[in-house]
Amino acid sequence: MIVVVTGMVGIDKKSYLEQACQRAAARDKEVLLCNVGDRMYAEAPDIPPGKILDIPMKRLSSLRRSIFKDIIAKAQKVPNLIVNTHATFRWRHGLFPAVDFDQMRQLNADMYICLIDGVVALHARLVEEHSVEHSLKDLIVWREEEIIGTEMLCKGINENIPFYCLARGGEEQTMEMFCRLVFETPMKKAYLSFPMTAVSDMENVQKEINEFRRLMKRWFICFDPGDLEEAYLPQKARRAAQERLDYVELTALGRKVRLGLTDILQIERDINSQTYARDFMLIDQSEMIVSLVPSLDNGRAAISSGVERELQHAHEAAKDVYVIWTAKQSPSVFVTQTATRVFSHVAEAVDFFKKSKYITENRMPSTEHQEMKSRN
Repeated sequence: MIVVVTGMVGIDKKSYLEQACQRAAARDKEVLLCNVGDRMYAEAPDIPPGKILDIPMKRLSSLRRSIFKDIIAKAQKVPNLIVNTHATFRWRHGLFPAVDFDQMRQLNADMYICLIDGVVALHARLVEEHSVEHSLKDLIVWREEEIIGTEMLCKGINENIPFYCLARGGEEQTMEMFCRLVFETPMKKAYLSFPMTAVSDMENVQKEINEFRRLMKRWFICFDPGDLEEAYLPQKARRAAQERLDYVELTALGRKVRLGLTDILQIERDINSQTYARDFMLIDQSEMIVSLVPSLDNGRAAISSGVERELQHAHEAAKDVYVIWTAKQSPSVFVTQTATRVFSHVAEAVDFFKKSKYITENRMPSTEHQEMKSRN
């Protein structure tokens, strides 16, 4: 298995992938991780850290090609290889590719994955670990460029090779999804759909949603929009403005982060448009959609226009559409007509998935398997 993993600056793919390789080793999977950036610096010790993109383009290209030549040779000798690279760079040279198509054809990867993260976490890492000047607008543009660049690279090499976009989000869970995606492809791939912004302040509803997400991630490879949620940022900015503040204070990566109101409001349209496009892309890369429509305190359904639109998109894309409708209020025809099946609670859905062999009792989820292995 040869996997190319891309992601913009600020993702910190290296440490993420190192931990993913350790997790794979616990599954008795031998994996070689090739960090392209580290190898380029090792081959050119005269280049100071963080300055490699400042060297002439001709030398940069020659250095990169030399590294990829070695990686291509290693790919023939190991059972599993992960190549940590970028699809694009935006620097003083402008926007330019980070790989060469002829060498990527020789590499002949089995899968491309673009790791993404929210702008708050990206900003926190760049402030803490890098000297890259940036605005929130820069981050959201760079992220979109990397996704599109990776998808175009993948389809340009071989349109039959799978391309996935995976949010880093809560590292433990998304790393498990990464390992399942790479090493356990027979597992079903599911997009999780549920209301988000409208119920963000409803504690009971949030508890039900989080339990649903946790349970689904036990049994499936899940693409979860909740792993990259940014729609709350403009709302927080407007609330801060009402309190006569010019910033919003948030917590990211275990530390406090301050973002300017102007910077946040500048990217509101980008957040909305990227959320719309990204969620549909996550549905397209899934085999099915599992949607939870929780109940409000008055018994009515907490269903949002976003959930309804996701169900319709999945239906039109010929995906299996499973809806868990826990409200006393009956689902509308726009739900029942697009759903493959409607369940009244999560346990009923799990029973159905077991009977349908989507999940089996004797196939223990990987995280539990690791825990059992460590105890023994």
